[in-house]
Amino acid sequence: MKTYQPISCDFHSELELFALRQEPIEITYTRPDGQQVQICEAIKDLYSRNGEEFLLLPNGHKIRLDQLISVGGKVLGPIVVDNS
Repeated sequence: MKTYQPISCDFHSELELFALRQEPIEITYTRPDGQQVQICEAIKDLYSRNGEEFLLLPNGHKIRLDQLISVGGKVLGPIVVDNS
């Protein structure tokens, strides 16, 4: 699996709100094998482990946050790094 790439703080805040609501929401992500998957599930929790962040679903399935494409219609945007 490729090196973890942190997501934007704004998108992370959106995920936290979705987790608080505990309502099913459309989640589109890319699996490690490259296959794109779309599901409708509630977000149970967000957590970090070994420098990586994950989304936990009620069935115990976890998705690394940098594999997300969109959640609830909100598209994960690229992280802009300002090195000036």
